[in-house]
Amino acid sequence: MKLSEYARKVGVSYRTAWRWYKNGQLKGYQAETGTIIVTDPLPNVVVPTPVQKVAIYTRVSAAENKDNLEGQAKRLLDYCAAKGYPVSAVVKEIGSGVNDSRPKLLKLITDSTISLIVVEHKDRLTRFGFNYIEKLLAMQGRRIEVINSAENGKEDLIQDFVSIVTSFCARLYGQRRSKRKTERIIAELQNGQESDHTSEARPSQPKQTQKTG
Repeated sequence: MKLSEYARKVGVSYRTAWRWYKNGQLKGYQAETGTIIVTDPLPNVVVPTPVQKVAIYTRVSAAENKDNLEGQAKRLLDYCAAKGYPVSAVVKEIGSGVNDSRPKLLKLITDSTISLIVVEHKDRLTRFGFNYIEKLLAMQGRRIEVINSAENGKEDLIQDFVSIVTSFCARLYGQRRSKRKTERIIAELQNGQESDHTSEARPSQPKQTQKTG
């Protein structure tokens, strides 16, 4: 084989392999083209397999749902144990899924030593832009594993919706009025839903015919 190929398989630089050849430590010959051909068999070199470093990420949108973090962590740890994944870090964070400035998540996805991130649902990682994060990590030889592709509960979705409404209200009406405006919009939506349910449940009344004398 070529000296360059021999060096790559043994795991040394080309210069080191060339020195071995020049010193007579490697048997071979130089072809007419100048290429060094090694005739020595490859030594029994064991190339260590890179260790996979796994982290699990859990998230809830509000502090009142904090207990759910422990449930997520337990389910993810059980899953990793069943798959034989060595878990190096358990990350728990409270923050909206539409917030792109979560410090713990940013630290996790920028840590190049983490080769696998395991989450329960896609929206635990982010409500929007999951595919972008997945593609960028793949370019680094890293990946995300989602253990449940089903839609998550509505409680966290409502909290994220409130965050979106609050953000837009702050831009439109200013910081002071945003909270009051957000509460009014949410109350109107809730009242609208209640009205819809009431009208659906109420039986239709027959029309009264007016008597004529």
